[in-house]
Amino acid sequence: MDSLGQLLKQMRGPSFIQRSQEIADELLRDPAVRELRKEHPELEESLLRMNVTRLYQFATDRRHCDRCPGLDRCPNDFQGHYSKLEVEVVNGITELVERKVPCTLQTAKQQEDLIKKRIRSFYVDERALSEGYNEVEIMGKDRNRAPAVNQVFRYIRDVRENGLPNKGLYLYGSFGTGKTFLMSYLLHELAITGHTGVIVYMPDFVEDLKGMLSDNVKLKETVELMKACDLLIFDDIGAENLSPWVRDHVLGSILNYRMNRKPTFYTSNYALDGLERHLSFTNKDGEEGHKGQRLMDRIAPFVDVVHLHGENQRRRQ
Repeated sequence: MDSLGQLLKQMRGPSFIQRSQEIADELLRDPAVRELRKEHPELEESLLRMNVTRLYQFATDRRHCDRCPGLDRCPNDFQGHYSKLEVEVVNGITELVERKVPCTLQTAKQQEDLIKKRIRSFYVDERALSEGYNEVEIMGKDRNRAPAVNQVFRYIRDVRENGLPNKGLYLYGSFGTGKTFLMSYLLHELAITGHTGVIVYMPDFVEDLKGMLSDNVKLKETVELMKACDLLIFDDIGAENLSPWVRDHVLGSILNYRMNRKPTFYTSNYALDGLERHLSFTNKDGEEGHKGQRLMDRIAPFVDVVHLHGENQRRRQ
């Protein structure tokens, strides 16, 4: 839609004055302007006519917002924002001040963008982090999951009320029961409160680490990121093909730093004893029980174990 200036620029002489008065009369009858005058009875008509350009933008934005076509197709001059008129008294003179204000859709998008900036994912399907969450749906998908879901909900609530503890969660269960989804939900909800987080899909991460052997800068940055973030999630631990270097120098270093400092979370198909057997075996040195136990000493005491029962959701899709 053309601006008021563009409309009036097409006119000259008497027609300009006449059309300006007609537009001002129309604006004074506009529902949004009438509402403004009702809220501010001190506004005199002469002041409103002096601010006809602001009134035009204000009324036009209000009509667009009333018929909002969505944020991506916002027709307002400043996408995702609308003109708001405020009355101020400066040196005893009443003035009409225009400000651009973000709409609810724009505010929600800004909040979601801020949340995404707090979360880093490595090799995890982005849909698990961005498809949206509904607590009723999470609980209702499979009632067998209720005890585990309640425990995740309780953890989130406790963090909101009391801050981050040193302990994380160890979520284990069968294939396709929603472990990654639940941990992504936890990460998203705690990012809303301002916490940073990293989620790592272990099989792909371990393979990628081999390429970082020749890139010490990237390796150091990755490890430091995992050490420093508020919440770290190792997704599908136990499914990776371990080497002694990854187990002892990468995982060991990260977990040694985080224990007693920041919570670490895990999803796995193994219970803790099964994970210890897995961590005791590497493709190079075979079984080394003491090294697996050493790593478990940095995992088991610092998690609450959550057994996720339920049906394979992938087969139901």
